[in-house]
Amino acid sequence: MRRGRTTALVVTAVVALLAAGTALAERPEENRMARSTVHTDAGVLRGTVADDHRSFEGIPYAAAPKGELRWRPPQPVKPWRGVRDATSPGSPCPQTGTPYGGEEVLEEDCLYLNVTTPVSGPRDKPVVVWIHGNGTIGSGDVFDARRLATRGDVVVVTINYRMGVFGAFGHPELPESGVLGLRDQRAALQWVQRNAEAFGGDPSNVTLFGVSFGATAISGHMMSPESHGLFHRAILHSGFTVMDAPSGAIYPFLEELPRYGWTTDAQVRETGAAVAAELGCGEASDVMACLRAKPVKELLAYPSVMNIFQSYALGSAELPGDPATALAAGEFARVPVLAGSTLDEHRTMVAIRVLSGYPIEDATQYTAALRQAFGEDAEAVEREYPFADYRNGNEAFAQVMTDRMWARATLRQHTALAGHTEVYAYEFADRNPPQEFPFPPEVEPGAYHNADISYLFRDPEFEAELSPAQLRLSDTMIDYWTAFARNGDPRTPGAPEWERFDTTGTVLGLAPGDGGIAPVDFAAEHRLEFWERMP
Repeated sequence: MRRGRTTALVVTAVVALLAAGTALAERPEENRMARSTVHTDAGVLRGTVADDHRSFEGIPYAAAPKGELRWRPPQPVKPWRGVRDATSPGSPCPQTGTPYGGEEVLEEDCLYLNVTTPVSGPRDKPVVVWIHGNGTIGSGDVFDARRLATRGDVVVVTINYRMGVFGAFGHPELPESGVLGLRDQRAALQWVQRNAEAFGGDPSNVTLFGVSFGATAISGHMMSPESHGLFHRAILHSGFTVMDAPSGAIYPFLEELPRYGWTTDAQVRETGAAVAAELGCGEASDVMACLRAKPVKELLAYPSVMNIFQSYALGSAELPGDPATALAAGEFARVPVLAGSTLDEHRTMVAIRVLSGYPIEDATQYTAALRQAFGEDAEAVEREYPFADYRNGNEAFAQVMTDRMWARATLRQHTALAGHTEVYAYEFADRNPPQEFPFPPEVEPGAYHNADISYLFRDPEFEAELSPAQLRLSDTMIDYWTAFARNGDPRTPGAPEWERFDTTGTVLGLAPGDGGIAPVDFAAEHRLEFWERMP
C-alpha cells in the first residue's frame, strides 16, 4: 500500500510536470512575459527577454535631481503603481556634444541604471557595477553588457551619474561641494544592495569596475568610509588615482597638475564662487537658489576644452587630502583589486591635442614641449626619447607621457595597494584594436587609452571587426574578469596563469595570438628606472 501510494505520487508529479511543460510549450510568450517582470523596492518593472539574457533599462535609482534637487544629494525614488516599462534607457545626464562621443543633453532627470542578466543558471550570481569614464560625457546604456553577462554568468549593472558642473560643482554655500557624482554612484550601489536578488544577483558579492575617470571614482569609493561594505572587489582600468601631469602634458596652455584628476575642496568652492559671480548670482540673497534657476544650457557653457568641474574634491568630508598617502597607509576598503593600463595610454590624449589644433609637428616643437614639461631636465628626457626614434613629434611625446605619467603612476598604485590587499595587475597590449576614436593621421592608435573596454563590452558591430585571435583575447578577458568577480581570483581553467602582483610583482600582458597573454617586464618596458631618477 505504501509503495503503491509512493508510486502514485511520483506518477502524479511526473504527469503534472509534463502538463506544465506542455502548457509552457504551448504558451511560450506567457513564459517570456513572466521572466520579463521583476519586483523592485520601488515597483514592478517589465524588461526585455532574449534567448540567452534579460535586460532592464532606464531604471530610476534616485529622484530626478532638478529644480530644488539640483546640487543636492540623491533622493529616494517615489514608488510607482502598475508596471513600469524598462525596455529603453533613460536620459543621459546633462552634457555637451564632442567630436569624439556623445551629443548635447539638457535633461536633468537622468539618474537611471540598466541591468543585464543571463536567462538561465543558478541565482546568487556575482554582480558587477560599471562606472563609465570621462566625467563630462557618457552614459551607462552605451555599454553592451550581453556578452559579459552571458559568458561570465554575472549580473551587469551600468549606471548614469551627474557629471561636470552638475556632478562636481562647488560653492562656499554648498555643503556637498565637488562630490555629488560620487554620491550618485553610491546611491546606485545602495540600490544594488536592495534589489540585486530580484535580478538573480548576490548583494554580498558586488564588484565595482570602471575606466579612466570611472576608475578614479572607484578609488574614491575605496577611500570613502561611507561607501565601504557596498562593494567587495574593485577593478580599475587606466585610473589616475596617484597621477600627476607635467606642464603642457595634455594641452600646451595647461600648467602642471600635482594631482591629475582631482581638485581640492577649497579650489572647487573658490571656482564655483567665481562662476556664480559671472552668472550674475554672486550678490544674490540666496546664491544657490539663483544658480538653481539657471537653464541647463547656460550652465553647460562653462566647460571649455577641459571641464573646470570635472574632478572630485579632496579634503572634503567625503575624501582624504592625498590619495597617495591614503593608499600607502592602507586607509581604504581592503578589497581584492584587479587593475591595469594600456600599452599606449597617452596616444589618445595626444590625438585630442592634435584634433584641437595643437600638434607637435617637428623636432623643434618636440624640444619645446619637453622644455615646458621638464624644464632643466628636458635634455635628459630627449636623450632617452630622441626625436629620430619616432615617426613624428606627436608619437614621441605620446611615448614620453605614457611612460612618465601613466606607467609610473600605475605601478605606484599597484605597489601601494599591494601593501594591504590582494592585487592582480595587467597591461592591455593589442596594438591593432578596432579604432573607436577619430585618430588623426599624425597619431597611430596603438593600444590606446580605453581600447580594452570594448573587449569586455563586446557588441556585435565591434565583434565583426575582430580577428579570430582578438576574439579569443576578448573571451579570455571576460573569463578573467568574471572569475575575479566571482571569487576574487581571475585565474580560470584553460587560460594562461595569472600570478598575484602582491606576491610576485607580475603584470600580465594581454595581447592576441600565441604567447600574447604572458607576464611583461612593465618597469623596463616603460623605462621606469629612468623616470624614478627624475623629480
